[in-house]
Amino acid sequence: MMQISHDAHCNKHSLINVMHRFIAAANNMDETIMVPSLLRDVPLEEQEKHGDAALPAKQRDMYEHYLLLKSLKNDMEWGLLKREMSGGASFLEMAVKQQQEEHQQSLPPEDVSALEDQFHYHLRGLFGVLSKLTVQADHLTNRYKREIGGGSLIR
Repeated sequence: MMQISHDAHCNKHSLINVMHRFIAAANNMDETIMVPSLLRDVPLEEQEKHGDAALPAKQRDMYEHYLLLKSLKNDMEWGLLKREMSGGASFLEMAVKQQQEEHQQSLPPEDVSALEDQFHYHLRGLFGVLSKLTVQADHLTNRYKREIGGGSLIR
């Protein structure tokens, strides 16, 4: 079993730390949002005003965004194997399979330098995505608190 050094947990720039922050934000979101169905038909306009283009256009309301963040957290905690066994395919899974197919065709196995470059490229991307997802989970949680406090979500 691989041991993770204590230094990795202390380094705020480590992948493990970024993953833990996202999972903590998603757990906080899940614990705060007691009635997710209240998020239905509530637009993400507040986030759009801030110019966040990271959200896919098909996500029209806070409920869909909540489900996406929760699904991504589950994929991180349980891996893609659980989803494969249940027959579903996540966006992450499809992207991984596509990347594997592309790189198997174009990258000779002995090219260690290219593998290192590929690793660092994807690591930077993972850091960026996890950081954005953490901000979005925090934003959704805070927005839910404001909306519930103001009573505007209750029909």
